Amino acid sequence: MTRFDNIERAVADIAAGKPVVVVDDEDRENEGDLIFAAEKATPELVAFMVRYTSGYLCVPLDGADCDRLGLPPMYATNQDKHGTAYTVTVDAREGIGTGISASDRAATMRLLADPSTGAQDFTRPGHVVPLRAKEGGVLRRPGHTEAAVDLARMADLRPAGVICEIVSQKDEGSMAQTDELRVFADDHDLALISIADLIAWRRKHEKHVERIAQARIPTRHGEFTAVGYRSIYDDVEHVALVRGDIAGPDGDGSDVLVRVHSECLTGDVFGSLRCDCGPQLDAALDMVAQEGRGVVLYMRGHEGRGIGLMHKLQAYQLQDSGSDTVDANLELGLPADARDYGIGAQILVDLGIVSMRLLTNNPAKRVGLDGYGLQITDRVSMPLRANAENLTYLRTKRDRMGHDLIGLDDYEAGELR
Repeated sequence: MTRFDNIERAVADIAAGKPVVVVDDEDRENEGDLIFAAEKATPELVAFMVRYTSGYLCVPLDGADCDRLGLPPMYATNQDKHGTAYTVTVDAREGIGTGISASDRAATMRLLADPSTGAQDFTRPGHVVPLRAKEGGVLRRPGHTEAAVDLARMADLRPAGVICEIVSQKDEGSMAQTDELRVFADDHDLALISIADLIAWRRKHEKHVERIAQARIPTRHGEFTAVGYRSIYDDVEHVALVRGDIAGPDGDGSDVLVRVHSECLTGDVFGSLRCDCGPQLDAALDMVAQEGRGVVLYMRGHEGRGIGLMHKLQAYQLQDSGSDTVDANLELGLPADARDYGIGAQILVDLGIVSMRLLTNNPAKRVGLDGYGLQITDRVSMPLRANAENLTYLRTKRDRMGHDLIGLDDYEAGELR
């Protein structure tokens, strides 16, 4: 197992003008980037980066700086597999030669990080590739682009970094993998961190939701307290329906019955039979009410497993033509499941929950909530609500997404008809 360094060391090195090595998820690019702060760029740093990387040096910036510097997308429709937001390439307008030397590129990088510059200070195209980082950093997109901006900001520097993929020194033509990256980092006295650890650090040390309001909500299942939250980064509003005293008899917020429910307008509001979302929400409210203590957290922005309402309707069209719910998303160029549970975890922590019994048939939801200072002591199955319209959908969730759907086999056999 690869040894990673702590985030504090990486931040200190970035602040001191040293590069660090950052590894992303093995299910994503599974590559390591050399990263340093753009305002600390020197000819020596750039030359070092060029020597050990692909040489395609990019400068991640936050969105506000991209707008200020007049850096539109390189192409109107982003077709990059991982959604890397390339902008038009640039060179510094003055003080450089052709723009390609280490000295010239370092000057352009420092200029991109300078808050006093504007669009007029650059020529286009050029030899440096700015990237637009997603607002919210690695908490919204776990990429090297966002990691570079986050690390610079955490080091109290301008939110601008320099990144490039490290190439293998033992397998010509390939990118360096984790074990080789550890050796490379040790050989050059560099910190090696993972984006997963950076995400965990930010989630532990930063707050990303704010509690806005709460009110009594009487329902047919009984009375709940609706607690409203807003995400700081995207202004999406969420609501937690709380029943009883979360602290519990021991006052420690343990073993709370919790349902994290993803928004589904068609199922929750219109009663669509294409999915089982509406019945699951209804069952969760009833189960929490019967328990007398628990939370149903309604997560906005999760429509269609995170692809949005219009894309979900487009996916339905594809499903009507024979695609299943997973392939329909993929055919639209979208992930099978784009939901992010980090905000939900912070809401649960804010409510005082320490450990919980999670109401879900989806094991991935347990993984998505794990590691936020929350302990999941048990997974409680939701009752199955199968019908002729959602049978294919449920089969896909079971067979391709790993959902544990108790009773579906019996339904298919006709025993529950």
